[in-house]
Amino acid sequence: METMTFTGLLKQVAGKFPARRALSVSGKFDLSYARLDELVEKAAARLVAAGVKPGEAVALTFPNTVEFVIMFLAVIRARATAVPLNAAYTSDEFQFYLSDSESKLLLTSKNGNEPAQAAASKLGISHVTATLPQADSEVTLSSTRPESESDAGSAEKVVNEPSDISLFLHTSGTTSRPKGVPLSQLNLSSSVRNIISVYRLTESDSTVIVLPLFHVHGLLAGLLSSLGAGAAVTLPAAGRFSASTFWSDLNKYNATWYTAVPTIHQIILDRHLTKPEPVYPKLRFIRSCSASLAPAIMARLEEAFGAPVLEAYAMTEATHLMASNPLPENGPHVPGSVGKPVGQAMAILNENGVQQEAGVSGEVCIRGPNVTKGYKNNPEANKSAFQFGWFHTGDLGYVNSDGYLHLVGRIKELINRGGEKISPIEVDSVLLSHQDIAQAVAFGVPDDKYGEEINCAVIPREGSNIDEAEVLRFCKKNLAAFKVPKKVFITDSLPKTASGKIQRRIIAEHFLAQISTAKVPKFGA
Repeated sequence: METMTFTGLLKQVAGKFPARRALSVSGKFDLSYARLDELVEKAAARLVAAGVKPGEAVALTFPNTVEFVIMFLAVIRARATAVPLNAAYTSDEFQFYLSDSESKLLLTSKNGNEPAQAAASKLGISHVTATLPQADSEVTLSSTRPESESDAGSAEKVVNEPSDISLFLHTSGTTSRPKGVPLSQLNLSSSVRNIISVYRLTESDSTVIVLPLFHVHGLLAGLLSSLGAGAAVTLPAAGRFSASTFWSDLNKYNATWYTAVPTIHQIILDRHLTKPEPVYPKLRFIRSCSASLAPAIMARLEEAFGAPVLEAYAMTEATHLMASNPLPENGPHVPGSVGKPVGQAMAILNENGVQQEAGVSGEVCIRGPNVTKGYKNNPEANKSAFQFGWFHTGDLGYVNSDGYLHLVGRIKELINRGGEKISPIEVDSVLLSHQDIAQAVAFGVPDDKYGEEINCAVIPREGSNIDEAEVLRFCKKNLAAFKVPKKVFITDSLPKTASGKIQRRIIAEHFLAQISTAKVPKFGA
């Protein structure tokens, strides 16, 4: 029963490894598992004493800090639902997310967050700050009401259930307004166990958090899976990823692995080429997820850092992990593939729900204990997402004869050029294999003759003067004529989501808007 909830799993780990390092803030302090457990229990008791009830949503907006980790765990320990939010949202965005999640309380660092507080105030939501001044002090909450002495042990009576909704996240909203995804204790513990098993995480492992913890990738793969395995987690001193401190943190805290999105891998790689470190840690593996990793980038990472790069496939609705390339001892990792299903059933279905043979493309569908039971208050989305007994991911892909999944793209992002369906991922991979291109993304744009045409945006490698003519020459050499982009935008930045994900529709809008004569399509309708 204990492992059916994430909080139960964490209790087990604290009992087994009380003295082991659980959480560090780089250069500041370390917390053991026993100490983390104590801090979480006390903070949960404070929340219960302040009137937080089971099933209520509590929004948290923090940088990647120790206070966020403790309060997130305390919220779910109190049987409430944690709603982590990006601190960079505008007041209007906060208002949408706070009201859509029906949050009853807003937690922030002691510095607060003005847009979040303004939105909370408009909605009549209480605001509480959380501070942990030192490793041996208690978490201080700016209390919502005075506690009585009898409230102090109130978290002990709280029993977590597998069905408790512990986490509420929103999808990225590529095609419509973001959809709310409720995730249960069972979803969390299932996903954590899947991640631990495929990467063989143990108490000997250590990682540095690279990604924001308000996003499912950093939260589940980086933080919660490490804690569920008794491994050690380090938060950067700045409260977010910094290329300048990344390797020194990995070396100092004996990191054995890290997980990131392709954009961050490229930043790390570019820094290695321009400012190499005197010494690099010996990593067991490097993990890449949340967007397609071009085989050329994978090869460069492996060559630079001497560790296998394991590409994975995940989404919020699956509590992150769905498939991953295995560790070398468990089989080959295949460039251009996101690996094999982990801990859940997976099928490639056509539009009639018929399972496709190896090598035939269809929609990637999953089912398992890590999958959400459905979007919040969204019967229409649930109807289309859950069909034929499967959850439909919206991704197109095929499984090869060895059982490895290859993604072709989002169903809505495939470029239809005069009836020819083109995968933008394939065009990205070719562009990124050019030695002078640091980042690249292909996307479809409206075209009078073909219905849709291919364009691409390219960020040149530092010191390179690559131009549109060279990009087109390279594409013509490496792609079929109908897949060659018609226009190339050379740029120094690409619009991304908060989690570092590139969304083709946003990029298409961004670059089309720069051409005054272009009719900008209204995506997201």
